[in-house]
Amino acid sequence: MSTSILEDRIAIKKLDPEGALASAESITDQVKQVWEEQDQIDLSGYKNVANIVVAGMGGSALGADFVRHLYKQELPVSLEISKDYTLPSYVNQNTLVILSSYSGSTEETLNCAKEAERKGAMIAVITAGNKLAQLAQEKNYPSYIINPKFNPSNQPRMATAYNIMAILLMLKKLGLLKFEEENLHQILDVINATTQRCLVEVSQEKNQAKILAYMFVERRPILVGAEFLEGALHISTNQLNENAKIYADYKIIPEINHHLLEGLTFPKSNALNHFFVFFQSSLYRNEVQKRIELTRQAVEKTGIESIEIKLESENKLMPAFELITLGTFTNLYLSYLEGINPCPIPMVDWFKAQLEK
Repeated sequence: MSTSILEDRIAIKKLDPEGALASAESITDQVKQVWEEQDQIDLSGYKNVANIVVAGMGGSALGADFVRHLYKQELPVSLEISKDYTLPSYVNQNTLVILSSYSGSTEETLNCAKEAERKGAMIAVITAGNKLAQLAQEKNYPSYIINPKFNPSNQPRMATAYNIMAILLMLKKLGLLKFEEENLHQILDVINATTQRCLVEVSQEKNQAKILAYMFVERRPILVGAEFLEGALHISTNQLNENAKIYADYKIIPEINHHLLEGLTFPKSNALNHFFVFFQSSLYRNEVQKRIELTRQAVEKTGIESIEIKLESENKLMPAFELITLGTFTNLYLSYLEGINPCPIPMVDWFKAQLEK
């Protein structure tokens, strides 16, 4: 394990030839691109949407999860995510089914497309090509076709900003969410500021992403937060799994206060193998802020190390995007410390190959 690679772009490039780091440094460009291309999203033919189901797997479902939790208190209709071959039984002609697959060839999502058609649902598409893009063109479904010019790695999990913005703008065009240019600039400002603090050129002692990456080496990161940040925690955890090839998880307050605290004592190796990161926010309700503090105390009573990161802002959008930006740089830096290329996913590829036999 090199202790200097995080300060060396040439060494990083050798480990990361596909450019996952370049994708991370382009999150603001992804956001701006979707905003500038939003005219291609035409949902004017869809009226009286009673509920929404997003059919997607892995990285292609993360945007929906992010939006669902971020706007849980504002969305006037339910938004559910189907991570399966089938859709919920209630899907009908009043349901909008958003088929989300970056690759455009995810078999579960394509199966949901057939079911959505049989049920007579309204259908929209988010994809970068292949079968799903062809289907959208043939059926004239409203769609956002991703031109991933700001995702040089071409990894779906590194294109999350495309997916988040496409879903946000679909909901805005349906009149289900308010999202104005002011909100766009708030997002861009916080992503830019966080990116600048996490760049390779920023030394470890001033770089939160590098600090976390070193803390995660040979340990299981457990990310803890609440309320509107749940989707952002999910994104960061998935990226740790796929990019850093590490077993990571996320937990939500207050749910874990009712069971997990008793599960930290054994095995005794927990104190060596785990590391908790608590994301605190003044936007949480007061009871939750108190629970975050007490949960951290409980974790440390068992000998497990932790850190608290405060995400402060006047609205929910900014800390959510700050978290996913910080998380993206952290998981990439961890992969470099491990000496691995973050882009290949050999275990997932092996699994898919076995399914096809």
